[in-house]
Amino acid sequence: MITDIQKFSIHDGKGTRTTVFFKGCPLRCKWCHNPETQNYKRQLYFYKDRCRGCNSCQEVCKHQAAFFTQKCVACGECVTACNYSARKICGRDIGIDELVSEIMKDEPFYEASGGGVTLSGGEVLSTDMDYLLKLMQELYKNGISVNIDTCGYVPFDRIEKVIPYTDTFLYDIKLTDSEEHIRYTGTDNKLIIENLIKLSKLNANIWIRLPIIGGANDNEGHVNSVAELLKGNEISYSRISLLPYHNTGSSKYELIGYKYPGNDFYTPKEEDMELLKDRMTELGLVNVYIG
Repeated sequence: MITDIQKFSIHDGKGTRTTVFFKGCPLRCKWCHNPETQNYKRQLYFYKDRCRGCNSCQEVCKHQAAFFTQKCVACGECVTACNYSARKICGRDIGIDELVSEIMKDEPFYEASGGGVTLSGGEVLSTDMDYLLKLMQELYKNGISVNIDTCGYVPFDRIEKVIPYTDTFLYDIKLTDSEEHIRYTGTDNKLIIENLIKLSKLNANIWIRLPIIGGANDNEGHVNSVAELLKGNEISYSRISLLPYHNTGSSKYELIGYKYPGNDFYTPKEEDMELLKDRMTELGLVNVYIG
C-alpha cells in the first residue's frame, strides 16, 4: 500500500528520481514528517478548515465514526459524500504493472540525470516482500536504478533479499545511544546497528543519512558517536548526508487525528550544521555533505 508517488525528487539519491512512499513503519520518530506512513492501514485525512458542518459524512457513515473514532475503517463513504473536499483517504493499493507504468513515464529524466526510483516510506522493507521483490525485479528488467530508503529496523533477511536489485541503500542513523533511541523513536537501535554492519560486509553501496534534530541530537557528541560507530565497525559507505530537521510535516498530524509530538524541536542553524560537518571531517570521515 502506498501513500504517494513524488516526481522529480532530488533529495533521495543521485539524479532526478521518483520516490514512492509505502505505508507502514515499525518506528515512531517524534520528528516524523510523514506520519501518514506510520500505520499499515488506510486512514482518513480530515481538513477541518474546509468543513462546513453539513453532516453529510455522519449521515452516510455506517460505523458512526465520521470524526476519527476507533470505529473508522477508512471505507471512503464520507469522502464521496462530502461536498467541500474536506476528506480524503490516505493509502491505496496499486498493482505492480500500474506502478511500473507510472514510474517509466519519467525514464528520460532518469537517463539524463543518472537518477531512478527511490522506494521509501514509512519503512518499505517492512511491507509485503513478495510485492516489493516483484516490483524491484520489474524495474531491474527495465534498467531503472532503485534506491531503498530504510531505517534498518527489519529482519536482515528482508534486506538481503533486495540487495541484487538495489543500487544504493539510504540508511538512517537517528541516534547511537540505545536509551535515547527508545525515547525518541519508540525502539532500541541494536537491530539497526547490527544490520548496518552486516550490510557493509556484503559490500552494498550505502549512503548514510543523519537527521539532525534541534533539541535532540544536534550536538558534537552525536556526530562523535556516529564516527566511532562507522570507523569502529569499518562501515563502508559512499556518502554521509546531514539532514537538518524541518517541521513541514507537523500539519499532517491533525489531518489524521494525531497530536504532533515534536513541538520542542527546532531547525538547526546553518552555521551549526557546518560545525557538525567539519567535526565529522576532522574525525576522518569523508564525503560528508549537508542535505
